[in-house]
Amino acid sequence: MLMSANEYRESLRSYKPSVYLNGQLVQSVADEPGFAPGINAIGVTYDYALREEFKPLMLATEQSSGKTVNRLLHINQSAGDLLNKLEAVRLLCQETGCAQRYLSHDALNAIYQVAAQIDDAKGTTENSAKFLAYLHEVQERDLTLGIAMTDAKGDRSKRPHQQANLDSYVHVVERNAKGIVISGTKAIVTGAPYVHELLVMPGRNMTAADAAFAVCCAVPIDAPGITMVARPAGRPGEKAAIFSNRYGQSTAVVMFDNVFVPWEKVFFADEWEHSGTLTHSYATHHRHSCIGARAGFGDLLIGAGALMCEANGFNPADESHLREQMVELIKITEGFYACGVAASVYATQDPLSKSFMPDAVYSNIGKLLLATQIYDMQRIAHYVSGGLIVALPGPDEDHNPATAANLADVLRANPAIPYDKRIETARFIEDLTASYQGGWYSVISLHGGGSPEAMKREIYRNYPIGDKVALVERLLNRGVLANASSPAEIEAERPITQNTQAGKCCDQGCTVPGTAIMVDLPQTIKKSGE
Repeated sequence: MLMSANEYRESLRSYKPSVYLNGQLVQSVADEPGFAPGINAIGVTYDYALREEFKPLMLATEQSSGKTVNRLLHINQSAGDLLNKLEAVRLLCQETGCAQRYLSHDALNAIYQVAAQIDDAKGTTENSAKFLAYLHEVQERDLTLGIAMTDAKGDRSKRPHQQANLDSYVHVVERNAKGIVISGTKAIVTGAPYVHELLVMPGRNMTAADAAFAVCCAVPIDAPGITMVARPAGRPGEKAAIFSNRYGQSTAVVMFDNVFVPWEKVFFADEWEHSGTLTHSYATHHRHSCIGARAGFGDLLIGAGALMCEANGFNPADESHLREQMVELIKITEGFYACGVAASVYATQDPLSKSFMPDAVYSNIGKLLLATQIYDMQRIAHYVSGGLIVALPGPDEDHNPATAANLADVLRANPAIPYDKRIETARFIEDLTASYQGGWYSVISLHGGGSPEAMKREIYRNYPIGDKVALVERLLNRGVLANASSPAEIEAERPITQNTQAGKCCDQGCTVPGTAIMVDLPQTIKKSGE
């Protein structure tokens, strides 16, 4: 059953999580002003799925059940599914800045793949059947899931089992006939206070000595033993926060103190060999989603920058320095988004789960570009807007009878645009780029989904350098492989790198891309999502 934003908010009342905000125990998450912008943002993912013009993009038919589900809870069955998810995330983040719920999609797809891998290794279907039952429950109830993946980590030079305080990583402390008991700390959980359940996942590749820390399970947000320490979502209640007093994102440190998890909600425990696959799969899916999210944010900056130029009395088409900056902002946004499109088109089908995975190289390049260029995006917004975005008097002066009239007269620029429209745009840009919220967007862009170093490693690990070496060897006419005949000679003469990239041997690749709904949507969706 699909929920509306109001129904989602009301559904939170059936949970009683232990959440602290600003040192105080929160009595009702649904009524807490400090979380309202985050609840509003996730609410958009519900309401957009009910709007007729967005349904082709926001909804999908789940192959395993035949039911219509929110795309952010859907298992990708084609490259077209990935394209549509990418476009859906961009659309949602044009409205909200960060819709958060796409993390549910990324984790569900990753666990689905790993469940099939574990079954293949064990020669059973138990894990896949268990996870599929959970997936269908989540889809039927239209839940939002928080991803508890990043551990507190403790001394980062040591592995989990070497930590002085083992609770710096979530781990299994007990097993019994009914389930497992877990303890430990997850340090950065997006939207944690106002989700329905947490998906606990390992945050790194584990070794045999770390087997107790290789745990993946689902727990209700108010399970006994869970305590959250959260920060506000956005800038609730601040008059100058034109955008982030309505939409924002809370994060929380989540502490697990002997939390019981029944076996039906345990997707693996101690199977340390599969933790690396899970982190890789989740990271690839999530970085692909982040590309769509930050493209939506880029759309906000492009639109606001153009409006500010006009309000200042300039037309970028006539001012070369402004036009150059606006084109640069467009280039950055569409450049990393194009990587997301390429990652979708060159998707590969997982051989065991049969679901589709975005191309790791393009996903990581796109995420690396946005992570490092977010500061350029904000700088460009500052350049085209002028210093007024941080020099305006506060909102209270707009209604001060002693100053309001004079300010409206002297701070008006383009005679065709009223003063209040000019300052509204300026405060919007300040909110997104030069406030606490602006700094928050920078940091989540840089480190969200992993550090730039992690993306660089994935790019190098997955890029087909061996193909390029073979190409140059052939062009140099050395015949390294062609002249070798025996297996020993072939092995001896093989280029030092041999990795190849699936799906790049021809224009179509090895899989049929599928149908992307995005191309058939009304143009209004592509512009503003309104």
